[in-house]
Amino acid sequence: MTTRYVAPKGGRGTYRRIADAVRAAGPGDVVLVAAGRYEEQVVLDRSVAVVAEQGQGSVELVGIRGAGEPTLVVEGIECGLRGLVVRSADDGDTPAIGVSGGAGVLIEDCAVTGGRIHARGNEGGSQSADLSGYGVTSVLVKRSTLSTGRLAAMHLSGRIRAQLEDTTIEKIDGIGVVLSGAAQLEVNRLRMTATAAYGFRLRGSARLTMTDSVLRRTGMAAVLLEDGSTGSLMEATIDKAGAAAVQLAGKAKAELTDCRVRDTQASGLVVQDEAELTMTGCTVADSGANGLLITDAAQAVLTDTRFDRSAFSALHLAGTTTVRLDGCLVRGGAEHGIHATDAARVEVDGCGITDVGLTALSVVDDAVVRAEDCRISGGSTGVHLESKAGTSLVACSVTGTKGTGVELAGSGTARLDAVRVSKTKAAGVVVGSGASAEISGGSIEHSEGSGLVVWSGVTPTVNGLRVTGVAKNGIYLAEKAGGTFTDCDVVGTKYPALHLSAGSSPVLRHLRIRDCVGAAGLDEGANPKFEDCTVDGVPMAASTPSAGAARTGATATANEPGAVPEPVLDESMPPEDETLEDVLAELDEQVGLDKVKRDVQSMVKLMQAVRMRQEAGLPAPPLSRHLVFAGNPGTGKTTVARLYGRVLKALGLLRKGHLVEVDRTALVGEYVGHTGPKTTAAVNQALGGVLFIDEAYSLAPVGIGNDFGAEAIATLVKMMEDHREDLVVIVAGYVNDMDRFIGSNPGLSSRFTRTLLFDDYSADELVAIVEYHAGEHQYELSGDARTALAELFQVLPRGEGFGNGRSARQVFQAMTERQAHRLAELAAPTPAQLVCLEAADLPTS
Repeated sequence: MTTRYVAPKGGRGTYRRIADAVRAAGPGDVVLVAAGRYEEQVVLDRSVAVVAEQGQGSVELVGIRGAGEPTLVVEGIECGLRGLVVRSADDGDTPAIGVSGGAGVLIEDCAVTGGRIHARGNEGGSQSADLSGYGVTSVLVKRSTLSTGRLAAMHLSGRIRAQLEDTTIEKIDGIGVVLSGAAQLEVNRLRMTATAAYGFRLRGSARLTMTDSVLRRTGMAAVLLEDGSTGSLMEATIDKAGAAAVQLAGKAKAELTDCRVRDTQASGLVVQDEAELTMTGCTVADSGANGLLITDAAQAVLTDTRFDRSAFSALHLAGTTTVRLDGCLVRGGAEHGIHATDAARVEVDGCGITDVGLTALSVVDDAVVRAEDCRISGGSTGVHLESKAGTSLVACSVTGTKGTGVELAGSGTARLDAVRVSKTKAAGVVVGSGASAEISGGSIEHSEGSGLVVWSGVTPTVNGLRVTGVAKNGIYLAEKAGGTFTDCDVVGTKYPALHLSAGSSPVLRHLRIRDCVGAAGLDEGANPKFEDCTVDGVPMAASTPSAGAARTGATATANEPGAVPEPVLDESMPPEDETLEDVLAELDEQVGLDKVKRDVQSMVKLMQAVRMRQEAGLPAPPLSRHLVFAGNPGTGKTTVARLYGRVLKALGLLRKGHLVEVDRTALVGEYVGHTGPKTTAAVNQALGGVLFIDEAYSLAPVGIGNDFGAEAIATLVKMMEDHREDLVVIVAGYVNDMDRFIGSNPGLSSRFTRTLLFDDYSADELVAIVEYHAGEHQYELSGDARTALAELFQVLPRGEGFGNGRSARQVFQAMTERQAHRLAELAAPTPAQLVCLEAADLPTS
């Protein structure tokens, strides 16, 4: 081996130009270059090594401007570059280093700047994946930097076998590395930063193997694989990609192992066409869109992979894709955890989905899902299956959702096998309209709504289900629902175990009800069939009880304690011959309420004027009969509402004048599609009279944006418009809360234009209320009792628990109880003593 020396000033035995030394060198020689800047084109047409004498960065080789050729061309089969700075002379339009077909080069401790490394494979060689034969171009880059290039930092095309080790690629005005044809690149410990376009782009049958590398701030996808290219990424980190971290198209295949993807501008991973993705032990976090978007006929297998905080659904499956998830975890995210659409097929095994914004597992269209041993917690809805194809959940758990645990809505058969649903804020499982469902085993526990809800016309098959400790009904069947329920347990419900709506006709076999508030609430027209069922161990009769009739065993009607709350109808309809004077006189007899009485009198005069103008053929002035009653509890709002309906009846402005009293529970459903019908039913019951909504502000709770109360308000506003001449609505509640409620919907603020303020009762008025109740029950107050009562009400704390008239009634009840104890000590109390309430009978606390 001979060493050739190069120095800027030349000298004896020294060349001034690198190209001259190369031409003089023989195969295997070394060209040792002194520090300096060399402007020339160098062609390595033989196996020589060009080395910077004083080490890395001391020699700068710059090409000839306008030559249109690379600064350094490699044509030999075993060439080397060490310690050089190689710069393109044409601002990156031409390569800094060009490698010809069949050549080979080691680039070590070098900096390639302002231009790319462009290596071409041998045109006449095979394009197969086997690059072990003769004529394969070979490029090895070690401990080097490729920067500020245009178009690409490195372009490999054809039959090339290349390696990048401990190398940096940065500030590229284009793509980091382009591979096409049969090019193969092995990357170890690469640091790539700030490319304007892709980090890697593979086409043809190119192959990329990457280990322990970092790709950061690529302008487009960090790794793009197209056509039939393949990629294998191990322990790679991709951070802040301008599009996807990894994107596959065509028939490309990629395998990711122990990789980290963070902060992509678009979806973390995109797989389309017929591409295939395999991931193991990876993390995809903070994606700007989906964590994984897979479409067309693509396939993916994901194992032990985690998706955190995606801006869209963590995994979105479309087309005819096939996906398998094993031991994966989805945490957080604004939309769905897994969203399968079109005809996608997904198998989910041993996975977890936690705290997503919408539905943890959503399956629609013709998509197919099979989920086994999965854990879903938090978030909005647990599972929503609305597919025309078959879906199944096996040994899965859903817990702590803000809405329904599991929703079944598609016409394809949905199978739940040993599924556990617990601590949901709404119903546990809802079988929606048109759904086909088979439920086997499993449990629904401690839901704040009903356990199992079966919607209209649906006939599920349910076997071995256990419903425990739910806040409402164990099993709720809507109108005309049916199905078969076998070997089920309903335990410890706060409402009756069953609610069977009109027209429902389920078959219940071997049903066991224990420790529930009631057994069954049956609407008129329900036709259940009980076979070998028990309530607290007592057999139920097989006959079907009719609504309102006595129930067999421990059943309860819908109006008995614990049954589903229904609107309260004041059955005492105003008499047909009741006059306005009679009603106003009764109003005047009410204790206190002076301001309210004046307001009602004023409205009566206005409505009388309206009637007279109408009878005279004159247009009526604007008149809203709907009212807001604002005040604390126990101030007579319900009483005045009832009298107001009778006033309107006496004026001929309402047909019936009756009162229907409701609250949130009578208007708002616990699952999707339930609220509208409930609100409509309440309004229909009030037609011709007054609908009185107590604590109306609860329909618009503070800080809850996705609440069914908004649907109740919208339904109410529509029906107020549809029945404007046949309905009066009064909404009642605390003053500040009612202002917020009216402002929650423009339709409310335009219809409720008059507010009646109900002041708290004074001490003297509360004494008068006690006297009124005493008289109603044939008691009398002594003078001392009146004085003591006035003093009691004067000092009684008027905090949150104070109930005005209700508190007065409670005091009266307490006085009668204390009087009874006092009289029990007398041998023969006189009639006067029996009716007299003394100061000693007042409660002491």
